[in-house]
Amino acid sequence: MRKTTRGGRLLAFGFILSIAAHAQWLNFREPGVPRTPDGKADLRAPAPTDPTGKPDLSGVWMHETTTVAEMRRLYGGVIDEAIQVDVPGMEIGTQHKYSRNILLDFKPEEAPVRPETLERMRRNPARPTLSDACTPGFVFGFPLGGLVSEPIKIIQAPRLTMIVYEAGNFYRQIHTDGRRLPEEVNLPAFNGYSAGHWEGDTLIVETAGFNDKTPLDAMGLPHSEALRVVERFRRRDFGHLDYQITF
Repeated sequence: MRKTTRGGRLLAFGFILSIAAHAQWLNFREPGVPRTPDGKADLRAPAPTDPTGKPDLSGVWMHETTTVAEMRRLYGGVIDEAIQVDVPGMEIGTQHKYSRNILLDFKPEEAPVRPETLERMRRNPARPTLSDACTPGFVFGFPLGGLVSEPIKIIQAPRLTMIVYEAGNFYRQIHTDGRRLPEEVNLPAFNGYSAGHWEGDTLIVETAGFNDKTPLDAMGLPHSEALRVVERFRRRDFGHLDYQITF
């Protein structure tokens, strides 16, 4: 992942095949998957298209991961503490580096955080952490739900695309039927309201209408109801999805 614009992030997702299926389907050969001569999935094959000719983003995807060594370098001793309470499937090294701090690339004095936000975080030391993820009432929201140890699933239909997050068991609806976001949202939602349109082979999604109850990362960075998000999804080939998010 690398910074592309101020507030923007570019993230590569990799396609997951049978490892995300139930145990009884581990050996199921999914129809339509291009394969190399030795029978393995050809992740470099051309991206599939939907009936309209647009790239089909459908599939189970996992973000690129950050190694344990790199997490130690970035975050110090807190990583060793986290390793002590690792649980299977959520070990350090299975998350993305931005899951803990979405503003990791910024120097503290240059981070685009308002003073009142920092004060709010100081007044509320009980910040949400990933160790709280399995407790009732914890809400991931995004992008956090797509940066932790669990994959996401994209389901693309002609007028609606859905993203299903394994972490937190929540989903988003992206309307691609030509509608625009309303100027005012009377009922703010945890994941806001999303409308998408295609520019060439890139799906651009605009989201607004958030409530202020979801953290942006595991350190608990908050946001207001004025948050607006723009995402860009581009399926580079069969097995790779480029993802950019701007706040």
